[in-house]
Amino acid sequence: MSDDRVVYDRPEGYFLEDLSVGQSAEYARTVTEADLVLFAGVSGDSNPVHMNEVYAKETMFKGRIAHGMLVASLISATIAGKLPGPGSVYLGQNLKFRAPVRIGETVKATVTVTDIDVARKRVTLKTVCAVGDTVVIDGEALIMVPARG
Repeated sequence: MSDDRVVYDRPEGYFLEDLSVGQSAEYARTVTEADLVLFAGVSGDSNPVHMNEVYAKETMFKGRIAHGMLVASLISATIAGKLPGPGSVYLGQNLKFRAPVRIGETVKATVTVTDIDVARKRVTLKTVCAVGDTVVIDGEALIMVPARG
């Protein structure tokens, strides 16, 4: 994906004690041709709906679309780079793919704290990817977050 890498708001990340319900962060990138080619190479997903315009024009999408997991990776970038940030560990994620993303579109990933389990050092995040006002992916993530002590 194009644009700059994730800018770390807090290079040390947030500790569990720093988080509150409603806290959120976002990260946006524009999907490029190179992103699809590189993701296909790394993942092994060479589905022609992503890689072949002639084939993709005959599908329900009427053209090439980005890999869903490529787009979902922006959620991971937001979690790792912004909230909770470095030191946090993904424990789980559910995703619902709502709409396709095309080359040249800018995707904004937003994560929002919805629950904090202090005893287990777990944080639940609402996760959303959108292109403009269109939600393309939504879901929920469970993250382990370090505490100060």
